[in-house]
Amino acid sequence: MSDEFDVVVVGAGPAGAAAALTARRAGASVLLLDRADFPRDKACGDGIAAHSVDVLAELGVTEAVAGYAPLPALRMVSPGGQAVARALPRPAYTVPREVFDARLVAAAVAAGAQLRRHSVRRVQPRADRVVLDGEMSGRVVVGADGAGSVVRRALGHPVNPDRHLALAIRGYAPALPGPPEQLIVTSKARWPAYAWSFPIGDGRANVGYGEVLRGEPLSRAYLLDRLAALLPGTDLSTVTALRAHHLPLSTHRPTPGRDRTLLAGDALSLINPFTGEGIFYALLSGALAGAAAARTPEAAARRYTVGLRRRLGTHLRHSSVAASLARRRRVVDAAVRAARRDDRVFDDVVELGLGDGRLTARTLGMIGIELSAGDRPRKG
Repeated sequence: MSDEFDVVVVGAGPAGAAAALTARRAGASVLLLDRADFPRDKACGDGIAAHSVDVLAELGVTEAVAGYAPLPALRMVSPGGQAVARALPRPAYTVPREVFDARLVAAAVAAGAQLRRHSVRRVQPRADRVVLDGEMSGRVVVGADGAGSVVRRALGHPVNPDRHLALAIRGYAPALPGPPEQLIVTSKARWPAYAWSFPIGDGRANVGYGEVLRGEPLSRAYLLDRLAALLPGTDLSTVTALRAHHLPLSTHRPTPGRDRTLLAGDALSLINPFTGEGIFYALLSGALAGAAAARTPEAAARRYTVGLRRRLGTHLRHSSVAASLARRRRVVDAAVRAARRDDRVFDDVVELGLGDGRLTARTLGMIGIELSAGDRPRKG
């Protein structure tokens, strides 16, 4: 075996780059593989929330969002037409993945990781290493190769089933007029589903539409029709770079790893089921995977699983409960009304959907009050 490394990372998106960077800084020799050259586009909402910025700071890659204006506010429209618009607890950013991912990869390479273009087809676990395509090996392999992960399949895990998998289409359009804010408009007709418009700061916005799959195919034309219906201020003739992508939701996660093979980011189905956010999960899980791989290769899966559980376990349970409750449109309507009344409820919803927050008793109580009020018979 001519190419032997301490850690081989498959996939150089945010999860893979974070894993490579963390492992390299722990002193491991690292090979970072991706099927594409960088910079490259990636279908995504491009949203970089505050918790993602925190992980970037821990990784020492604060320049990943440099040059992009912070977005101070979020507006959300519920399936029943209720709306809330408030300042975010901390600003978010919209950074095209073509830029964001290339910056992360550059940081990993600057730290000493070797970057190579290669499409992995075969994963062979052995007692002391994992061999890829019979020509390279790592004492640990981190699978960060997305929703269609080859490494995940090698561990015996199929793709997420419907109801735990979403499909979205994304493009770039002229930003909507008015103050810059993240806009999320949910769909009454096809809930759980929503459209978004996230301004970048250069006159464009990332726009898209996605919905949870239910066992029926969704065409490109259908997705675009829904986008236009929910974002009437967006002219489809002006939308460029349209690409569709799958979102494996965290409500159906495989085991994080086995022996010397780990999964991170989308390959581990780490997509928030409430919002579809995945960058924070990708960066955090990648960093945890890289640390476990570098420090204890013989016990990497166990160490990584414990680290993930400690860092995200409670949040993931709460987000799954929130997603289950939110499958009822009237619950979402009530949550938006509660968030409009109370800024702490708004902050809880944001933390749950974009970070590592929890369902608090206060927020559940406020939503319950709004549900009861909505069920009361009206006079006259």
